[in-house]
Amino acid sequence: MNIQRMSVFGTDNIGVYIFSNNKYTLVPRNLDKQAKEIIKENLNTEIIEFTIADSFLIGIFLAGNNNCIVMPRIAKEEEFRLIKEVAKDVRVEKVDVRATALGNVILANDKAALVYPEFSDAEVKILKEVLEVEEIKKGTIAQVIVVGSAGVVTSKGGLVHIDATESEVKELGQLFGTKIEVGTVNFGNALVRSGMVANDNGVLVGTSTTGPEILRMQRAFGE
Repeated sequence: MNIQRMSVFGTDNIGVYIFSNNKYTLVPRNLDKQAKEIIKENLNTEIIEFTIADSFLIGIFLAGNNNCIVMPRIAKEEEFRLIKEVAKDVRVEKVDVRATALGNVILANDKAALVYPEFSDAEVKILKEVLEVEEIKKGTIAQVIVVGSAGVVTSKGGLVHIDATESEVKELGQLFGTKIEVGTVNFGNALVRSGMVANDNGVLVGTSTTGPEILRMQRAFGE
């Protein structure tokens, strides 16, 4: 599994700005050419330049997997139409749930999802249907309720908050059907999604991510 360091707009918090699955990577408009080349080379996807509610914080507002890109209710209709027109190989849905920072509150791969514990049962049902996952659970990771911020998971593996317990790691591995490791990004940040973007093809991390942190990621996402 190839892991490469990069920055976005001069910051290492690349996960705040980028969403990716195996087919598409959504990035802010005006992202520099070098960053887009790194994304194409490592994630091997089509790149779509985009905003949500006129914001560049794509990674905070979007969630999803290879079945569906899930947009918050605050997304503008023209943004919704644009993605549906361009991302033809995956479903795009706008969901009417209370939370709008969906990337912070949904952790998903193609098999399962772990979501914010304060979602209602009706909201969880909506998310299960749009994500087309076998199982969805409400929960926390290391007592962190913004579970989308506390982990990154693909079909190849997952990395979660360094303080996740052994039992949590085991349960997450069973839920997502893949191996899970604990770790940090960007020299000790336990909210790993903020500095990390991954799909089944590769992993991108902020430039201040250390060698030992990358070793943990290689254990998590390696073949």
